[in-house]
This record gives sequence, structure tokens and C-alpha cells, in this order.
Amino acid sequence: MKPEIILIAATLITLVINKLRKGTYEPAYAARTGMAAMLILTGIGHFLFTKGMTMMLPAFLPGKELIVYLTGIAEFSAAAGLLTDRYRTVTAWTVIAFFILITPANIYAALHHVNLQKGTYGGPGPEYLWYRLPLQLFFIACVYFSALTRNDKLANA
Repeated sequence: MKPEIILIAATLITLVINKLRKGTYEPAYAARTGMAAMLILTGIGHFLFTKGMTMMLPAFLPGKELIVYLTGIAEFSAAAGLLTDRYRTVTAWTVIAFFILITPANIYAALHHVNLQKGTYGGPGPEYLWYRLPLQLFFIACVYFSALTRNDKLANA
């Protein structure tokens, strides 16, 4: 639940700051900032909770720890790319693909009761998917509507 809180809080804070500084809300930019903050938080998680993250991956995958570290670095890069006009579009499509590609790891983790932070098999289990899968769709929609559509400003609303 922490990533969602960071996403929403950073988005709202950015909306207010933009309104105070520029007189507009700039919701697309605010949402990209929120998503960037969330990606930084989740990227850090790859280094703090490496054991739990490796447990989310099926046993047949080689180099699970390396995969976890590389995806953490990718999340840091994506955060920067979403906030850079030059790389925003390619980053947005990459992040959307990333969210789709990590869905099987989330399903695997839920089916095997992985507790990501503790690195144990005492997690919530399959019922977590009722929350996680719609959340993945929300993240994808957030990236799509904030980075791939032309809705950068909501003037004086």
C-alpha cells in the first residue's frame, strides 16, 4: 500500500505546488511526478527487500538476484525518463510494458504466499490478487494518460 500512497501524495503535492507557482494544476505533469516518486520507492525496495523479490520469481529463472537489481535500476531510470520531455514517450511505453511483464511475478508471489518485505512464505496469498491486478491496471492507466496523451494543463481550474 505504500507505493499507492506515495503515488497519490506526490501527485497531489505537485498539483498544489504548480497551482501556487504557475497558476495551473498541470495534472499530467503532477501524475508523472507521482509515478516517478512511486518508481523510486519501489526501485529502492529492490535493494532493501532483495530476498523477498527473488522469491517472487519462479525457481527455473537463473540469476534471480541480478534480475531484481536490474529491475530496480530500471525503475530509477524510468522515474527520470517520465520527467524528461525528450524521453517521456518511449519511457511511458517501456513502463507500461514493464507493468505488464511483472504481473506474472505478482501472481506467482500471491500463489506462493510470498511476504516481500520479510522474505518468507507467510504472505497474504491469492486473495491479494483481487487488489493487485486492478492496481496494475490503475498504474498502466496513470502512465498512459499522464505521459501519452496531450492533457498537460488544466488552466485555472
